[in-house]
Amino acid sequence: MLGKLLVNTRLNADLCRYAANRLRKLLHDREKSAKVPFPTNVMIELGNLCNLHCMMCPREFIYGKEMDKGFMALEQAVKIIDELYPYLDSIGLTGLGETFLYPNLAEVARHVKEKKRSIITTISTNAYQKDYKERIVPVLPFVDNIQFSVDGVAEVYETIRPKTSFEEVRDNIRFTMEKGKGVTFMLNCVVMPENYRDMRNVVSFAREMGIGYVNFNPVSIASQPGMKRDFYQFFRSKEYLEEVEALEEMKRQFPKMEITGPHFPENASFHDCIFPWEYPYITWDGYYVPCCGKPFPKLLNFGNLFNSSVMEVLNGEKALAFRRQWQRNTPPSFCHNCQLTDF
Repeated sequence: MLGKLLVNTRLNADLCRYAANRLRKLLHDREKSAKVPFPTNVMIELGNLCNLHCMMCPREFIYGKEMDKGFMALEQAVKIIDELYPYLDSIGLTGLGETFLYPNLAEVARHVKEKKRSIITTISTNAYQKDYKERIVPVLPFVDNIQFSVDGVAEVYETIRPKTSFEEVRDNIRFTMEKGKGVTFMLNCVVMPENYRDMRNVVSFAREMGIGYVNFNPVSIASQPGMKRDFYQFFRSKEYLEEVEALEEMKRQFPKMEITGPHFPENASFHDCIFPWEYPYITWDGYYVPCCGKPFPKLLNFGNLFNSSVMEVLNGEKALAFRRQWQRNTPPSFCHNCQLTDF
């Protein structure tokens, strides 16, 4: 991706803005300021509607059931991109919903590339809509990375994602890879007690499909206030660690594949969280929220970008106060049940 970034970088006024912003970041870091420069990576949630009901998804629990749902207006997405594009290395057009349900996805992805073609554009998908193939073809020329959410193989997949067909997902992934020449593909698997023994099968599936990147994430219960932190002890159990070791052995057999995770963080603290500083998450209705793991504006937000400039919100008093807590390594109650905190 770095090579693609360099090849597509243009020498113009935007490059000067980009360089000045990088310098600004160094100055902020040196002064230990709670302020941030323009983000170089951003996540824009174009919509939070989904066609599936996966057992571990935050949408399935209390905060998800209470959240407002909808799609970002095209003109608002364009407004945010126009303000940020000179400074961006990458943009994720995905949030707490199925990306390909967004009706203006091709227009937004095209706009990013028209403004600055070196921006690495990433989308995630469950690859399971009735008209998936028709939806994805117009988008492929304007994206660099596509992440498929695959939390198991065959029956395991269909248990975690009820009323789905793994074979249909397989077919849609194969179709996407045939049509998406030049696009990088990866699998992302959320690991939990229901599927941890299927991790090696997910890697085998990736090899079968010709996908070179697989990422495993231990499930977070940050959006499940009724759960106790004792749940995380599962990731320290003998059974789980044995599966992790078997996966490590599999990784040694396939050195050309990039397989990351699924190690659970040990002795984690608020300082291990990068989200107060990097990858700002903007919800479909314009709110800047603390992170992608709990993107519920009604719980906590730092302001609305539709009513203000991006930087006025990113460096507003609420965001600054949150970062000062990070500097003191004192997580707020909002972060309860996150695996990167220890209350």
